Amino acid sequence: MKNNRLLYEKSVAYCGHLIIPYCFDRVNGENIYSYKLLSALGHKGEFHKADNPAGMYSSNLEETIEIAREHLEENSDVLDRFDLFKSRYTYHYDLIIIHQVGRQYYYDHYKPDNLNNIAAPKLFESEYECMTWIKAGLDRQKIRRSPHLGNFQSQID
Repeated sequence: MKNNRLLYEKSVAYCGHLIIPYCFDRVNGENIYSYKLLSALGHKGEFHKADNPAGMYSSNLEETIEIAREHLEENSDVLDRFDLFKSRYTYHYDLIIIHQVGRQYYYDHYKPDNLNNIAAPKLFESEYECMTWIKAGLDRQKIRRSPHLGNFQSQID
C-alpha cells in the first residue's frame, strides 16, 4: 500500500459496508485516491477487505467515496442494512469499531496500514469501559515506540 495509511477518519458507512479511502498514489503533485471496504458480514461478505472493487480512482476524496457508494448500490451482498459501523472511532490513526451484543460490548481494532483485525478477545460491560481499555493499551504502545524516550523505553516494559 505504498506506505500510505488508511484514512479511517474519512470513512463512510454505506449499504452494510465501511468505505475507507486512502491515497493510492501521487501524480504530478496530486493525490490519487482509492478505497477499501469492510463488510458487516465479515469474512462471509463478498467485499470484506476488498480493495477498490469498482476499479476506479479519483483525485477527489469525495468523488472516491461516491464511486464506492455507486458500486455498493449495485453490488452489495448485505441485505440487512443495519449500521454495524455506527460506533467507530479513530485513535492514534487506528480504527476501533465497538459492537454490542445484549449487555456486553466487544471491539474490532485495525492498524492504520491494513485491515487485519487485531482486537483482543475481551468482553466489556459498557462502551465507555471498552474504549478506556483500548485507549490505555494504545497509549502504552505509543510510549514504548517513541524514539525520543531513549533508555526510558526499557524501564516501561
